[in-house]
Amino acid sequence: MARMPRDDAAPAPPAGLATGLAAASPRPLRGVALLAASVLIFAAMDTTTKYLVGSYDPRLVVAVRYILHFLLMLAILGPIHRGGLVRTRRRGLVLARAACLVAASLLTGMALGRMPVAETTSIVFLSPAIVVVAAPWILGERFSAFNATAAAVGFAGVLLIARPGGALDPVAVLFVLGAAGFSSGYIMLSRLLAATETTIVLLFYTAMLGAVVCGLALPWSVGGPAPTPLQLGLFLATGLLAAIGHYFFTAAHRLAPASVLAPVNYLQILWAGVLGWLVFGHVPDGPSVAGMALVVLAGVAIALRSAGWPRSRPRG
Repeated sequence: MARMPRDDAAPAPPAGLATGLAAASPRPLRGVALLAASVLIFAAMDTTTKYLVGSYDPRLVVAVRYILHFLLMLAILGPIHRGGLVRTRRRGLVLARAACLVAASLLTGMALGRMPVAETTSIVFLSPAIVVVAAPWILGERFSAFNATAAAVGFAGVLLIARPGGALDPVAVLFVLGAAGFSSGYIMLSRLLAATETTIVLLFYTAMLGAVVCGLALPWSVGGPAPTPLQLGLFLATGLLAAIGHYFFTAAHRLAPASVLAPVNYLQILWAGVLGWLVFGHVPDGPSVAGMALVVLAGVAIALRSAGWPRSRPRG
């Protein structure tokens, strides 16, 4: 799937970006390196998904990824955490949050079968801008003219990418816009649950619900040619990449503040463009590149503003 905000994403602390980078400890730099590696892994997972949905139902590809991810969590974390994996204070909201990400994954998989990786990833990254627009009404957060302007820039970028008369499939654009909408719900529910739920529980419920929902759909999604050894390896790789990517993402947030890491997430759009060119020979046209740049600019601006940067200097 194109990269959604990850299962263990935490709200940014008030510390500014400059403060985080100025720390003498090398841990923030290590965290940035791990996050850059994780978004490269997620871009590779998207590219693998696109390759597979050329021959197989997207629901099957997403199902295999979630089932393998769930089984890996059971095998590795089950003996350590046992009942703690399912212990939650707000199970209904935790399940709703997981359902948002599963729906976004399925819609993204369907979009990747019809449009390039870079454009798909860029439109999914519109979700923080959608949250900025919706949060004052849904979460009761303060309205910010700066964030609203940044959101408008992000929407303008998506209009350039998915402009009428462009090369993108209109149905695929609807799929990925739906994915961005569900991803926005996922972000807002993550904010609501951050104070009461642990990272491991949120990760586990998402993997479990994805495995169950997509697994139930397998009778209607299994089909296509017998997989070649390469395709079989790629099916297995999707689950492994998801597990490794989430592990790196979690480790990064333990080593560096979210305020330092948030802008690094947008490297995934660059990785998606490079991998899309290497594997599929796709190069975005000029307006699409401009639209991607606007989405990145808006997202980074929102992330830095949310982290309290730039910080106002005391007068006098």
